[in-house]
Amino acid sequence: MPENWQDGNRHESEIDIRWRQRFDNYRQALARLRDAVALRMQRPLSDLEQQGLIKAFEFTHELAWNVMKDYFEYQGNTHITGSRDAIREAFRRGLIADGESWMGTIASRNRSSHAYDEETANHLAEMISSRYLGLFQRFEDRMREYR
Repeated sequence: MPENWQDGNRHESEIDIRWRQRFDNYRQALARLRDAVALRMQRPLSDLEQQGLIKAFEFTHELAWNVMKDYFEYQGNTHITGSRDAIREAFRRGLIADGESWMGTIASRNRSSHAYDEETANHLAEMISSRYLGLFQRFEDRMREYR
């Protein structure tokens, strides 16, 4: 056996653990996003609550594409450098179905840092509630199959 075979196994094990830990964090962030959307469905949100909804979306989005990246790294693909690469590869491999809507999450995530005007914040909250939460939930379901 090669002298460094244990190092290679350790590295592979660390990558396996990393994507699983990131997925656990993703699931926690998604649970908070679900709670925020549920509250929005019950009653109008205050400005601060809406800001929390948007922040929960940001966390969930960042963790989603990082789960994809870490999972692909575990599979041997180390060429994913950003959210667009991760989403394209996830669509190509069948981890996600609606690539166009996922690309929309990137645009919305970029806009969310400028969501201090009410119109933008309201639009983002609507997109998160009506479209993005479902995308995130389906991704969670799909990745649970690999867990």
